[in-house]
Amino acid sequence: MTHIDVTLKDGSSKEYLKGITVLEVAEDISKGLARNAVGARVNGKVVGLDYKLNEDCQLEILSFKDDEGRDIYWHTSAHVLAQAVKRLFPEVKLGIGPSIENGFYYDFDLAHPLSPDDFGKIEAEIKKIIKEDLKLERIVVSKEEAIEKLKDLNEPYKMELVEEMPDDIEITFYKQGDFIDLCAGPHLSSTGKIKAVKLLNVAGAYWRGSEKNKMLQRIYAISFPKRKMLDEYIKRLEEAKKRDHRKLGKELDLFSLHEEGPGFVFFHPKGMVLRNTLEEFWRKEHIKRGYTEVKTPIILHESLWKQSGHWDHYKENMYFTEIEDEIYAIKPMNCPGGILLYKRKIHSYRDLPIRMGELGLVHRHELSGTLHGLMRVRSFTQDDAHIFMLPSQITEEILGVIDLADYIYRILGFSYNVELSTKPDNAMGSDELWEKATNSLKEALEIKGLDYKINEGDGAFYGPKIDFHLEDSLGRTWQCGTIQLDFQMPEKFDLTYIGKDGEKHRPVMIHRTIFGSIERFIGILIEHYAGAFPVWLAPVQVRILPITDAHHGYANKLQNVFEKEEIRVEADLRNEKVGYKIREAQLQKIPYMIIVGDKEVEGNTISVRAREKGDLGSFGIDEFIKEIKTKIKNKELEGLEDQS
Repeated sequence: MTHIDVTLKDGSSKEYLKGITVLEVAEDISKGLARNAVGARVNGKVVGLDYKLNEDCQLEILSFKDDEGRDIYWHTSAHVLAQAVKRLFPEVKLGIGPSIENGFYYDFDLAHPLSPDDFGKIEAEIKKIIKEDLKLERIVVSKEEAIEKLKDLNEPYKMELVEEMPDDIEITFYKQGDFIDLCAGPHLSSTGKIKAVKLLNVAGAYWRGSEKNKMLQRIYAISFPKRKMLDEYIKRLEEAKKRDHRKLGKELDLFSLHEEGPGFVFFHPKGMVLRNTLEEFWRKEHIKRGYTEVKTPIILHESLWKQSGHWDHYKENMYFTEIEDEIYAIKPMNCPGGILLYKRKIHSYRDLPIRMGELGLVHRHELSGTLHGLMRVRSFTQDDAHIFMLPSQITEEILGVIDLADYIYRILGFSYNVELSTKPDNAMGSDELWEKATNSLKEALEIKGLDYKINEGDGAFYGPKIDFHLEDSLGRTWQCGTIQLDFQMPEKFDLTYIGKDGEKHRPVMIHRTIFGSIERFIGILIEHYAGAFPVWLAPVQVRILPITDAHHGYANKLQNVFEKEEIRVEADLRNEKVGYKIREAQLQKIPYMIIVGDKEVEGNTISVRAREKGDLGSFGIDEFIKEIKTKIKNKELEGLEDQS
């Protein structure tokens, strides 16, 4: 057969000669398409533009706008970074250089300690390599040939990777000019396709993520097909630095981290107000939807974790302690405790579904180098819930969780996208049960009309899951809520209910969170609002600013009135000018400032200043209280404006 049929993304079909490349097809469709193409998806497989089409296939041309397209672009950029460092420091040994969510990195073993001072000359070398427009050539070799090649190149880290590969595997290198690197690809056709590169920072990283291995130097970077896109990204980075939750957490007196407890958060009084308000909101919404709240112990016997499968699948992430010569685990997850609560008595089919919510403190081992403020900690509170249900109730319960998540995210001002994560390599249970669980999640998403992306192999070891990725005010995404459908744990723990027939049957279980981690979610909220929380969440909702000492009595009277109305209020009675007090309140992101002087005292009124809008004028006390309480009750969104 000399001709093949190529079906395009829009469903149309074109006939081409066998052996045509992806790039040639793109050029035939449109010069603009070919110009922006970085790779393609052929029958679901991501390939480079030089890939030859030898059979009937489905073809989707990828650009930088596509996730897989950015992966190709950034992966090739990582090779250019490695080539530049190799030219400047010929003695360097190369680690790995993957694309990541925002850009790429490359790990280097180099005696010279890299710092931002080196970035200028590395970037200059990168520009030279881009200008040289070096073609990327794919070279296929055997395992034996690959080892010999890496010996010649004196690349021990790459050689270690190859030695662990199966003997019969096809191994590929990519060559660009005088540089060659072990890589599966695919890549851009040439280095000239890269237009704008910026090195961001350098950090230490253990080889293969193990603290037993050597610490390498990791350069993080970003690249774009247009200079304007890079400029916009740098601007967003600068804004993100201003919004850094660690910086704002200190400035707003919300939380702190201490050397005596790395990865363990200390919440201050104002941070606890924010946290408690968030948890109170969570509780009320769960009660409305038929959840009961439970609390399970932090430490439980090792036998429970062996039975649940965590011992075999999660042990390296757990902490342990010994009590009277018995091994206990500090829980990394709440689900086994929830299961024990279910098992405490016999259930009828009429009892189901049972929805148990838990704000449960969990501990997970994280390497010190990965800890990051509230975003990556060793101890955190999961807003967990475990739903035990009849098989016939699966779809309805999943829909209920989706509706709850959607409501909470909208109240907090987040849009989101959804991923469906499927069976991982270390999964428990049969393919049949996994397929049944995955199809149930798909059905619920399709009933809701939600677009979703398949995230192959990223499910929990006991079941597939739906993940909610929230988009913040800077356009960044954060994975927060999750819905995990589990047929495995009920089997492992022999969970039952008495059916209509009087016989024992197996319930199905949902594990789910909305916030994910309370600590991390607070970090996301701080950055989302730039610390300028909507009035219902603000630790201090009103600050009273008397103009002189003579107005302190009126300020104290107002404070008492607001406190009785359960409005969070402070009075700034310092001997400072009112302009200074206003600036201080503005820096503390207080939603409302009340300035009181002679006129206000005489008229029994208040002068109100809003954080975002400035001076609002004179208000009656009752009038203002009514307005602010309405905003609090309705959880009105404020504070998304730029507070930098």
